[in-house]
Amino acid sequence: MAAGEWYRCLDPELDALRDRARKAVHQHNTLPPDERGAIAPALKALFAAVAADCFVEAPFHCAYGMNITLGAGVYLNAGCTILDCAPVVIGDGSMLGPGVHIYCAEHHKDVALRRAGLEIDRPVTIGKDVWIGGGAIILPGVTIGDGAIVGAGAVVTKDVAAGVTVVGNPARVVR
Repeated sequence: MAAGEWYRCLDPELDALRDRARKAVHQHNTLPPDERGAIAPALKALFAAVAADCFVEAPFHCAYGMNITLGAGVYLNAGCTILDCAPVVIGDGSMLGPGVHIYCAEHHKDVALRRAGLEIDRPVTIGKDVWIGGGAIILPGVTIGDGAIVGAGAVVTKDVAAGVTVVGNPARVVR
């Protein structure tokens, strides 16, 4: 998985890593807000890197957590899901609306191989000062440039250049 090659997502070692993430996510989502703070301790420890002033609203979900990097001032609103089979980097000052989903895994197109659990991962990179509207979906391998805006409900299938606004399904540049 880490090498960016095809792997079996049902592997017992990966199951154990996902179980660790589920426990951290559960702590984050069930602690009273005054005890949880900006990010519950177990979830913060799970992430690859997280700046001190990030905020992750509950509920939140991630697959592994260990592949997530949050820059300074990042805000994830309630209901965000990050399926981080590959690195997910969210740059300084970026804000994700409620229910934003980020996916890194691509399942095999061959039915037998997909049934066997084969998938490959593509990293997702979100630049600095990006605003992603509620319910948007970011697909594997996408890079969103600094200062870009992704409209609510957009499905981002391709890279988004810095400073542009995209909307729709599939997401397209607003002119």
